[in-house]
Amino acid sequence: MNPHKRFLPGVCAVALCAGLSGAALAQQPDANDVAQANNPLANVKAFNVHNYYIGKLTETDTYANQFWLRYAQPFSIGESKWLMRASLPVMTNPQLPGTEHQTGLGDFNVFAAYLIDVGNPAISFGVGPLINAPTATDDALGSGKWSAGIANVLFDGTNPKFFYGYLLTWQASFAGDDDRADVNLGAFQPILIGQLGGGTYWRSSGIMNYDFENSAYNVPIGLGLGQVFKSGTTIYNLFVEPQWSVASKGAGWPQWQVFVGFNAVFK
Repeated sequence: MNPHKRFLPGVCAVALCAGLSGAALAQQPDANDVAQANNPLANVKAFNVHNYYIGKLTETDTYANQFWLRYAQPFSIGESKWLMRASLPVMTNPQLPGTEHQTGLGDFNVFAAYLIDVGNPAISFGVGPLINAPTATDDALGSGKWSAGIANVLFDGTNPKFFYGYLLTWQASFAGDDDRADVNLGAFQPILIGQLGGGTYWRSSGIMNYDFENSAYNVPIGLGLGQVFKSGTTIYNLFVEPQWSVASKGAGWPQWQVFVGFNAVFK
């Protein structure tokens, strides 16, 4: 069996079911709903199911898959407002340089961003600490290291037709398995959203990575479509975004991948 087919049916089934469920929702989303559904700093509870099917890794002929569960929760410390986002992946990775694959939990990641009031409610800006825990069930699925760093997020929804922002993170290892390589990783995710009307939008959100430990990097560019639905006070967001690497150095980066997501925002 073609290994590429192992994940595509499940991803397509999830996308189809979510799309059919969303199509049955009667309320018409507005521009603000589309912005909130895509804002990584929206001051509301959110649950996301994301999947990256990686068709080919650099310097190999093999594939990988990342299935992410993400939860966001606003909270307060005194009068300050914060947003916590926690992420736990189920990974399928090759045991490089061979072609055998392992599937299991990856490393748990969480950051807390302090929401800074910039004087415009349509602009979200936050910065705060990040920590990565070595929860992977196999060496091929995680770093084996405790890492800490910082996250910085911006989202500008002032223009009703075009939204933009970014998620910038950096983390470095400070403890863990002494036999595993140290971690020093930066990631930059530009977020571009264009309204097409009726809750439909185009999107681009490829995550650029730079491995400072090995002077390796990857720069993907994505272009996809999404649809926002609304039921009561809950906003649903379904999207698919193919992404291609336009520059890379080092082994194990995605050469091409398909990013599929379903977000639920609870206002």
